[in-house]
Amino acid sequence: MAHDLKKEGKFTYLEVGEGTPMIVLHGLMGGLSNFSDVANYFSKRGYKVLIPELPIYSMSLLKTNVKSFANYVEKFIEFKGLEEVILLGNSLGGHIGLLHTKLYPQKVKALVITGSSGLYENAMGDGYPKRGDYEFIKKKSEDVFYDPAVATKEIVDEVFATVNDRHKLIKTLAIAKSAIRHNMAKDLPHMHTPTCIIWGENDSVTPPTVAKEFHELLPDSDLFWIEKCGHAPMMEHPNDFNAILDEWLKKRSL
Repeated sequence: MAHDLKKEGKFTYLEVGEGTPMIVLHGLMGGLSNFSDVANYFSKRGYKVLIPELPIYSMSLLKTNVKSFANYVEKFIEFKGLEEVILLGNSLGGHIGLLHTKLYPQKVKALVITGSSGLYENAMGDGYPKRGDYEFIKKKSEDVFYDPAVATKEIVDEVFATVNDRHKLIKTLAIAKSAIRHNMAKDLPHMHTPTCIIWGENDSVTPPTVAKEFHELLPDSDLFWIEKCGHAPMMEHPNDFNAILDEWLKKRSL
């Protein structure tokens, strides 16, 4: 997907398709390519899919937090001149989508979260001191998925490079701590945006109880499960993920 990236102003992003704007927000360790199947599918079904590259490693340390990224998404929406977008986020991206929806409810007509932080997450956390240990990072990367084979060498290499880059590691830890601090349990009952929750039954990072709590706290939400699936359903079971979301969007006339 790299060759399709656009660079305009301070934004780098992928844009495919025409129609209802669907903004996809990647996670902390997840690249834009994690959503290639989502982009390919929905760009052919009446959606303009936009995937901005979040400035996780280029924000100042003081601004490396969930709120800054939620505001960054708002600036991107303004820059593109969009109205009433659908936000789709995985992991940290889901958390950013939730906070953006809370701060700018008039801009978001629907929200999709999968393996989202915002309530609880089982972070890599105490594992970072072993950052020089490739096998350790490989195991941690594999644990994100139900099927460890999904953690390709390319994915493991990317995570390994990130945690061994001191600058990136500091930013990674800062945003992870911000996500843990920024618990949204008290905000969710006041958020009436239609929300689709798609969760892996075997997610060990944000366990299934987290999905149930999101569903209970969000007033207008639907919860869907994918079997034999970990923290990134759109990567591990893209066909199931796309079918569930497509059906939900049709049902909600979105």
